Amino acid sequence: MGQLMAKLMSIFGTQEHKVIIVGLDNAGKTTILYQFLTKEVVHTCPTIGSNVEEIVLRKTHFLVWDIGGQEALRSSWTTYYSNTEFIILVIDSTDRDRLWTTREELYKMLAHEALRDASVLIFANKQDMKGSMTTMEISQFLSLSAIKDHPWHIQACCALTGEGLGALE
Repeated sequence: MGQLMAKLMSIFGTQEHKVIIVGLDNAGKTTILYQFLTKEVVHTCPTIGSNVEEIVLRKTHFLVWDIGGQEALRSSWTTYYSNTEFIILVIDSTDRDRLWTTREELYKMLAHEALRDASVLIFANKQDMKGSMTTMEISQFLSLSAIKDHPWHIQACCALTGEGLGALE
């Protein structure tokens, strides 16, 4: 994963890139965003609308939009798609009951014209919790191997400890 990010950095140089962080409510999107920024746990409340932060890795600037995942807000996700290069989909690895909803939202996004060139990073969050699904289980349920028109990667992580997120530095 570190080599992938190094390669991306060499390609992108000092440009700015738009990233959206999406996922169902309580998946850990905001916690991951602030783990990237501060390297510590920030106590969060449900995101209504969005948070936006600039993350600089080496000389590359990423404008990161953390979008609320409550059911009532998901229809507004499309307003953030324009000029998005990277989608970070955060999944609560313990939430088996809503994985079907996550799958539906993922494929809706990937079918959207504005995201036709976007790459996808899937964080299988909450790996520290008992009964969490593995990345293989999630990958199979989401049929990730069927995604041929978007580069994608799934990464196990724990937003609270930062485990699995450090490879992106």
